[in-house]
Amino acid sequence: MNKTHIFTILLITIVFNIHAQPPKNLSPINQKVEQLLTKMTLEEKVGQMTQVTIAEFLKTQGDKPVEPNQIDVDKIKEGIFKYHIGSILNVSGGAYSREHWFKIISDIQQNASQSRLKIPIIYGIDAIHGMNYTTGSTLFPQEIAMAATFNPELVRKAGEITAYETRASYIPWNFSPVLDLGKSPLWPRIYETFGEDPFLVKTMGAAIIKGYQGNNVGDKYKVTSCMKHYLGYSYPLSGKDRTPAWIPDRYMREYFLPSFEAAVKAGSHTLMINSSEINGVPVHASKYLLTDVLRGELKFDGIVVTDWQDIKYLHDRHHIAATQKEAVMIAVNAGVDMSMVPYDYSFYNYLIELVKEGKVPMTRINESVRRILKVKYQLNLFETPVGNPSDYPKFGSEEYSKVSLQAAGEAITLLKNSNGVLPLKKTMKVLVTGPTANTMRSLNGGWSYTWQGEKNDEFAVGKNTILKAIQQKIGHDNVVFEPGSTIDSLLNIDATISAATKSDAIVVCLGETSYTENVGNIDDLNLPSAQLQLLTKLAKTGKPVILVLAEGRPRIVTSAEALSAATIMAYLPGNEGGNALADILFGDTNPSGKLPITYPRYANALVNYYRKNIENGNSDDEHGYNPLYEFGYGLSYTNFTYSNLKISKPNLTDGQVLTITVDVRNTGQLEGKESVLLYISDLYASLTPDTKRLRGFEKINLKPGEVCTVKFNITPKDLAFVNEMSKLVTEAGEFKIQIGNQLQNFNYISNHDIPSRTGKL
Repeated sequence: MNKTHIFTILLITIVFNIHAQPPKNLSPINQKVEQLLTKMTLEEKVGQMTQVTIAEFLKTQGDKPVEPNQIDVDKIKEGIFKYHIGSILNVSGGAYSREHWFKIISDIQQNASQSRLKIPIIYGIDAIHGMNYTTGSTLFPQEIAMAATFNPELVRKAGEITAYETRASYIPWNFSPVLDLGKSPLWPRIYETFGEDPFLVKTMGAAIIKGYQGNNVGDKYKVTSCMKHYLGYSYPLSGKDRTPAWIPDRYMREYFLPSFEAAVKAGSHTLMINSSEINGVPVHASKYLLTDVLRGELKFDGIVVTDWQDIKYLHDRHHIAATQKEAVMIAVNAGVDMSMVPYDYSFYNYLIELVKEGKVPMTRINESVRRILKVKYQLNLFETPVGNPSDYPKFGSEEYSKVSLQAAGEAITLLKNSNGVLPLKKTMKVLVTGPTANTMRSLNGGWSYTWQGEKNDEFAVGKNTILKAIQQKIGHDNVVFEPGSTIDSLLNIDATISAATKSDAIVVCLGETSYTENVGNIDDLNLPSAQLQLLTKLAKTGKPVILVLAEGRPRIVTSAEALSAATIMAYLPGNEGGNALADILFGDTNPSGKLPITYPRYANALVNYYRKNIENGNSDDEHGYNPLYEFGYGLSYTNFTYSNLKISKPNLTDGQVLTITVDVRNTGQLEGKESVLLYISDLYASLTPDTKRLRGFEKINLKPGEVCTVKFNITPKDLAFVNEMSKLVTEAGEFKIQIGNQLQNFNYISNHDIPSRTGKL
């Protein structure tokens, strides 16, 4: 051996030892991560980056899993001992009992504890409106309905309960919240969002993350959240799920990025990627979004996980990778930490080859594995990989059901109440009809017990549909039920009309059945004509028609809605939604929900409330902004008046705070809750300003005659927008405040912004 070779070996040894030693001044968890990392082989590291579905580890009979599902020892040993997998996800078939989850998770973690390094598996699940894959759990309204409460504290509480019940199912990782901006009513996952407004989405998103994680995700009652789907997933040009979006960088930063920025600040430890593509670039392949923006700008240091099979789709669907191996290279180099493969070990095999070939640097592998191990330590999985069954006595408790009932009651939105027809008297004879009246599918929606929610009626058999809740509220003798129609065809219409003529009021429940993702794609936003015909025929009886919309998105009902005496948007209100609706119909709950979306009047008029001024139309244009109901709209059984809007100073300058106050009085006869919404308009700017933007909100409760002074604090940053150069700026000029019917202008004065435009100071 010559001197050159000896020197090379010594140099490699020195470099290896330098990297093998943990850096000094690390936190205790980071020290543990670095110590473990130095012991790991390449294969063990790549295994940690591999996530496989539970279906691959179950015993089967023929080509179907054995019922009840059981872990196949040989399969799980292969996954853990041969491929060193770091994560498992999902459920097979339908929801499991807590006892069954304990058996499944225990079998998995027991095998993990026998591996060379004893690294626990991190198990993930989509518990997006409660722990919806465990029988007997508390299911809350879907996010779109939670947004309608305008009550962040209630959202935080729902997150806290969900975390408790997810940990009670021995799972520490929740693939929630959805932080996508619900701009397109056509998109089938809009019900999974917190609505169309960036401020509302980021506020509710941060609140539920705090509920999930608390101050310590290692607590036995907390889970780590997973903000999704980064970024721009919710605004496909066609409205169809997982189809291309075309979103300029400035627009992306203005509307879609704020919710993720707020989630990072709230401490979310993991993130899931948008399955689709933006401007021709699949997000799973975008180093700009996954590394430059997410890591560089937002400073996110947690796990980035793919969505279902999305690295493979870089080849199969997007056609930017000529081979599956190239797809793995592109995604990992772009910034992916963990691949939801989920059916095989192809990702594992390809990535090892790529590292050995020098096409994926070892530094990228180490970055990802550090993040994965850190979250496992933060979750306390090394110490407690499986929880103690006796630690969760509140699982599915009446206490938790009451919170779900409150959430549904504060979410359901009264849109119309002609001549005070509501609340109904409990002595009335009521016809209940419509395709959503007697099914839990239209109350829970997708992601409920099963992916598509098709087994809601089976798993939620003890819960009240709308029909059952009304029967319970006023007695079976006062209620007649005729379905009237299915989702898309009339049914026994003569019997329904006959029953209507004998009733005092008609509750017509229209809307949608359960769905999510591609299964929920539609070509027509109009509600199926059979449902509209049902309401139209019933209205001809002359009896008051109360229209209840149980739906995951605002389907067009304009022609039929004009005939209703009252209209209620129920959204997907969860397991207690039937009870909450009955409480509102008969006056035991005063409705307080407000729309977190704009309800369109026509199928081709889908403009969000923060429209541009030229979208308003003019005196010669009858096709301007004219929704059926605007974002933030919602009625009560009492009346609230706004007065005395005041500002602390006429001019806001850099480094200062503008205090805004308004008096809200309950001038009606009933106690009620009111969401006070603060809008601010930039009158003139270098880029066309939005007509108005939500910049604050607070929910208050007032007794009859009671007055409350609501206060908001605004800084120059709250007035900022993203300019043509994709920079966040606040320009000097005049702004308008709107709270209820109260208006007030003020000026922002700055010495360092871009030159003023016409009308600017």
